[in-house]
Amino acid sequence: MSITTGKGDNGETDLMFGRRVSKNHPRIIALGAVDELNTMLGIVLTHCGDQSEIKERTVTIQNDFIVLMGELGTLPEDLSRYEEKGFERFGIGHLEKIDQWISVIEGKDIQVEGWALPGSSGLQLSASLDHARVICRRAERECVGLINELDPSILSYLNRLSDLLWLMARESDLNS
Repeated sequence: MSITTGKGDNGETDLMFGRRVSKNHPRIIALGAVDELNTMLGIVLTHCGDQSEIKERTVTIQNDFIVLMGELGTLPEDLSRYEEKGFERFGIGHLEKIDQWISVIEGKDIQVEGWALPGSSGLQLSASLDHARVICRRAERECVGLINELDPSILSYLNRLSDLLWLMARESDLNS
């Protein structure tokens, strides 16, 4: 079975439950940004080496994105159907985990003098985390366009995640 259907050749794509929208629909743009971020986190994983905490957090975030993207790919009028099908909803628990990790890293008293220049340490891990951070900021901006249609924890999560990624980049420099 081929993944090629040709259904998208006219500039439309599917959301959950067979809903068709333009490929430049705000939901598709937001989904694309989160997907790009998820892929960048895959690159982060390839640079983790023995930094198991960063690796574990990254994998957890990627799994959070499965839930987040499922919800982004569902129109508000289909959310009850989404839940009936047993799909997990994104919520405050995802955000609390990010906040906990931020507190842990901030407790390490990481010192940064001046501006933290991405890549200046020469480490691919911290540069990749900084790259992920800027993609995260874009994903957050794209989701703002859907603010009235999304669980508020999604925007809070993306906002805090960019802070976490910055901290993880500095932490990776400290641990190397």
